Amino acid sequence: MAMNNDSKVDAENPAAVGDELDLAARANWLRAAVLGANDGLVSTASLMLGVGAMKAEARAMVISGFAGLLAGACSMAIGEFVSVCSQRDVELAQLERDGKRGGDEEKALPSPAQAAAASAMAFSVGAVVPLLAAGFIVNYRLRIAVVVAVASVALAAFGCAGAVLGRAAVARSSARVVLGGWAAMGITFGLMRLFKASGI
Repeated sequence: MAMNNDSKVDAENPAAVGDELDLAARANWLRAAVLGANDGLVSTASLMLGVGAMKAEARAMVISGFAGLLAGACSMAIGEFVSVCSQRDVELAQLERDGKRGGDEEKALPSPAQAAAASAMAFSVGAVVPLLAAGFIVNYRLRIAVVVAVASVALAAFGCAGAVLGRAAVARSSARVVLGGWAAMGITFGLMRLFKASGI
C-alpha cells in the first residue's frame, strides 16, 4: 500500500523526482571530484617523497612533482574521456533502439569533454598541495616533514568530504583515506631509500 502511495506522489509531483535525481547526479560528480583530488595528492606526494629519498635538492622534488601532476592529469583526462565516450555510445545505441534519439534523454547524457576536464582539474587540485608545501622549504628534513604533514591534513579533509557526499561514517572514512595515503608515501619513500643504500 505504501508503494502505491509513493508512486501516486511521484506521479503527482514529477518535478520533485527530477530535483532528487539532479541532486544525486551532482553528488556523484562531487564525490568523483574528491576521489580525483585524492588520487592527485597521494600519487604526487608519494612521487616527490620517493625522489626526495634519493636526492636532497628541493628542485628535484618539485620538478618530479610537477611532472607527476602533468602526467597524472593527462592520464586521468584521457581515461575519463574514453570511459565516458564508451558509456555514451552504449546509451545512444539503446536510445536508437527505443526510438528516443534527439530527445531529453540524449541531451542528459554526460559530455566526454566535460568529464575529462573535470577529472584533470580534480587531479591537479590534489597534486598541487604537496608541490606548494615543498616548493619554498630549503631544509631537507623539514621539507619532507611538511610534505607528509600537509598531505595528511588534506587527505583527512578529502576523506571527510567523500564520506559526507557518500553518507558514510566520517571518522572511519577519513582514517581509511589517511592510512592509505601514509602507506603509499611510506612504501615509496622506504623502497627508494633501499635502492639508494644498495647503490642501485
